Amino acid sequence: MGEIQRHIYQDVLLEGHLIDSNILSRIMGNVMELGGDFEFLTLDIGRQNTDPSRVRMRVFGKSADHMQQMLARLTSLGASPEDLQDAQLAPSPADGVFPENFYSTTNLVTAVHLEGQWRTVPNAEMDLGLRYNPATGEVRGVAISDARKGDLFVVGNQGLRVTQQERPREIADFEFMNSTASSEKPKAQVIRQVANILREVKAAGEAVVVVCGPAIVHTGASEDLARLVRGGYVSVLFGGNAVATHDVERALYGTSLGIDMQTGLPVPGGHEHHLRAINRIRLAGSLTAAVEQGVVREGLMHALVTNQVPFVLAGSIRDDGPLPDVITDTVAAQEAMRPWCQKAGACLMLSTMLHSIATGNMLPAAVTTVCVDINPAVVTKLSDRGSFQTIGIITDVGLFLKQLADELNC
Repeated sequence: MGEIQRHIYQDVLLEGHLIDSNILSRIMGNVMELGGDFEFLTLDIGRQNTDPSRVRMRVFGKSADHMQQMLARLTSLGASPEDLQDAQLAPSPADGVFPENFYSTTNLVTAVHLEGQWRTVPNAEMDLGLRYNPATGEVRGVAISDARKGDLFVVGNQGLRVTQQERPREIADFEFMNSTASSEKPKAQVIRQVANILREVKAAGEAVVVVCGPAIVHTGASEDLARLVRGGYVSVLFGGNAVATHDVERALYGTSLGIDMQTGLPVPGGHEHHLRAINRIRLAGSLTAAVEQGVVREGLMHALVTNQVPFVLAGSIRDDGPLPDVITDTVAAQEAMRPWCQKAGACLMLSTMLHSIATGNMLPAAVTTVCVDINPAVVTKLSDRGSFQTIGIITDVGLFLKQLADELNC
């Protein structure tokens, strides 16, 4: 790409807890990684933990295109150009299509400078476009499927301000072993901290989103999760066809995947139970109707219905049936999940990789997210996708849920 040109530069501003949140080192590392250079113009480090730091940096590039590449990366990390200009807009060329060079959002709080003023984007979510409504002056993140021909979208990185998420102390407390995911952390202490987070979120009137897979049924933990539902610590449940199906199978036949939940032994003909459970619910018309008719008298889905806790079941190509409550259109499932993600205060992800990643993509970075899985790769994948706020707990989900419900006195 060539040598760094000292006359090709951009002055950028940074403000916040830049040192203890590791933001400044990430900024410097990204400039060097992209082949640029920098120098500090001013450096004002806060003296107390509560004091913000302020930095002016001059970033040098090799060409105008190279400088734009670096600015795109630095904007996502919270840097903003000193020579403030309005954001650039371009119309969508067709329904379901963003304009070329559209700005792709992060899960961080974002503001757009238009017509001489900053406009905060109300929904922080990654992988959206920023649509501007000239009639109302609102800038809002929308999914690509919601773009309509002629809609105005922010393009490039000019006139954007991203606020980096600073890790709160309750999350930092998990990292005393310098890792967001460890199987060696003392579980009692970690679970106590998770319980405190849930109490605070509930007291603040914020939503607790729970994402779970069928492992909670297979491990015998569905009743412990039902205890959390009855205790008011679940605002909405996200899952798929499998978790609801096997929970109903356990309620009707005492099995999960044909395995007796009391003895742990296969039951003759048990491989048919999940399909027979689906058939019973389809005959009733829905999970809610099955509970109201007395078909399902116990279990997680019973607790959700009787406590009027909503659930979103998103379908997949692997589903049998599926249950009538399953949303088979993935875009429609995202639309049902998205409002809950935007008002969440905490999210528990319990032994489901794909549903956890899907939910993580829609969560603002400010949402405290706890991922519990026996497989550390699940937490790693979440972090790699951008859900860096995730706390990883490597343990059996059944043991975790029982201890958490006990800790919360549910």
